[in-house]
Parts: sequence; C-alpha cells; structure tokens
Amino acid sequence: MGRVAAIGERVAVQGFALGGAVVYPADDAAAVRDAWRQLPPDVAVVIVTRAAARALGDDARARRWPLVTEVPE
Repeated sequence: MGRVAAIGERVAVQGFALGGAVVYPADDAAAVRDAWRQLPPDVAVVIVTRAAARALGDDARARRWPLVTEVPE
C-alpha cells in the first residue's frame, strides 16, 4: 500500500499530517518543484494546492503514477 503526500503552502497542507500524509510545505514554485522531485517511490497519491498544481504544470499531469489531486479552494 502506498503513502499519501501533500505539497503546497504550509497553512494549507499541514492538517493532512493528522491523517498520516507526508507533508511537504512549499510556499513558492521552486520549493514545490523540489518537493515533487523528493517524493519517495512509495507515494501513491499526492494532494496539491492550486498554487502547487500551477507550479508543477504538466509535470504532474504527464505521469500516471502517483495519482495527483488538487485541493479545492
């Protein structure tokens, strides 16, 4: 079974840690891309904020794994 990760602004993703997600606070586009590259291979689902999704652009959509979902604002 894979893990869940969350990438985005600290205030928006920190609560996901309570549910067991690995949280990668990233307050700017460079930090988002760094977090994306650091994801461990056992991450199956990545929750991203809208800003993080914009920063990742096609990188997140081009891959079939992990599943990426955007948090609605």
